[in-house]
Amino acid sequence: MTARVLERFLPDEDATTLFGEDIAVALRAGDILALKGDLGAGKTTLARSIIRALADNPELEVPSPTFTLVQSYEARIPVHHFDLYRLADPDELEELGLFEMADDGVALVEWPERAGERFADAIRIELHDSGEGRLAVVAGPEEAMLRLERSFAIRDFLNNAGEPRAHRAFLLGDASLRAYETVTTRTGARRILMNAPERRDEPLLECGRPYSRIAHLAQSVAASVAMANAIRARGFSAYEVYAQDLETGLLLTEHLGETPFLSPEGEPVAERYVAAARLLAALHRDAWPKEMPVTDQLVHELPPYDREALGIEVSLLTDWYMPFMAGRPANDAERAGYMERWNRLFARLEDFEKNLVLRDFHSPNLIWRAEREGFDRLGLIDLQDAVCGPAAYDVASLALDARVTMPEALERAVVEAYCAARAEQGPFDREAFDEAYAICATQRNSKLLGTFVRLEQRDHKPFYIKHLPRIRAYLRRAMGHPVLDELRTFYEEAGFLSGDEA
Repeated sequence: MTARVLERFLPDEDATTLFGEDIAVALRAGDILALKGDLGAGKTTLARSIIRALADNPELEVPSPTFTLVQSYEARIPVHHFDLYRLADPDELEELGLFEMADDGVALVEWPERAGERFADAIRIELHDSGEGRLAVVAGPEEAMLRLERSFAIRDFLNNAGEPRAHRAFLLGDASLRAYETVTTRTGARRILMNAPERRDEPLLECGRPYSRIAHLAQSVAASVAMANAIRARGFSAYEVYAQDLETGLLLTEHLGETPFLSPEGEPVAERYVAAARLLAALHRDAWPKEMPVTDQLVHELPPYDREALGIEVSLLTDWYMPFMAGRPANDAERAGYMERWNRLFARLEDFEKNLVLRDFHSPNLIWRAEREGFDRLGLIDLQDAVCGPAAYDVASLALDARVTMPEALERAVVEAYCAARAEQGPFDREAFDEAYAICATQRNSKLLGTFVRLEQRDHKPFYIKHLPRIRAYLRRAMGHPVLDELRTFYEEAGFLSGDEA
């Protein structure tokens, strides 16, 4: 069952602590770690490091569970620390509830050999004396080993980037394949680690291509590097890239700040949204190049937000949201009628202004920095999926923020701030913008209904499903424009706009 064995040399106790952080970042609920080694080999030191890293508290008191047999901790993932040295009989494990605890958390088990073969499928870590330090030998199930191997590769990346003693802490995993960590250097400086392996082995659609390529989603971190550098070159606050491994899919970047875009209560702040709208207008002052350098030898091409990409996104509504909402899949006639109406709208979009589209320009991807001035108050992240498309798209993304309810008055304030700033730059066709805005807002929120259901049902990320009532309300709001009359009738007849909030 073991695919490979990994070895890590730990020259001192500090290295053991960092090794624990490397393990903690890779853990998931359901993992069991069996820690083996002689007395004094460092099992408890390693367990303590893993627990503190999971709890994001380097000062957490972690006593040995020698006499209590188990000690539990609330953390990013609930963690249960077992010491089986005093276990009289393997059957006592049932009384301890070890395997039940591990279902929704992580179990760290010292002296697992006292339980016979009960931990044959666990992640097994053995600590051996090796010269002046210790050798950690890690083995386990294939899927877990892949996670650990990736985490150890990140440690090697940090070492090669000149940060050999940096501390790592899980930050977040977003709605994509990417994950992020906070890195604290020896000097106390804070960095962000982006972990984004190149997209591979994705399921193919009927056309023979994966969704990500049709939708022009970034295939590697090269797009992140190119976009961040291009935005910084124009005087805006994207992250500086300090180190990169394009092949492995790792970036060490600037930490833009700790203050969320929303208020401490999680509510929208009008001043910040208006400032972001003006920033968008400044981004749209000039056209963006189609090619952006990544390295001296590599160029990133800014993809078009074309009809195919827009279409595959709205198909998520019929593919995922309709079965969820109606309890049945869409039939061929419904799919054809749906796409026929959308294609007519996409044809209209082709006549409107095009510029840089970041695609998810809303509160999770904006950092508020009140101590700064002008546009420098806004830090921009999540740049890799940028395309060239309707200039109105990101305005709709901001004004109808998917993660927080935007009152209609604030939506109007955002739109007016953007349009006023664009009008100050020169000729601006407000009527054309309003039509493009309505189409983009409807396209985006149709996509999001399907995306959030897919995240829950396919990717087992239930957090996003709670946003559906808000997205339906946004759709009803956006579809008030006459250009959407035909599509709105279709949505109403299909029940797409109905929900408990209606």
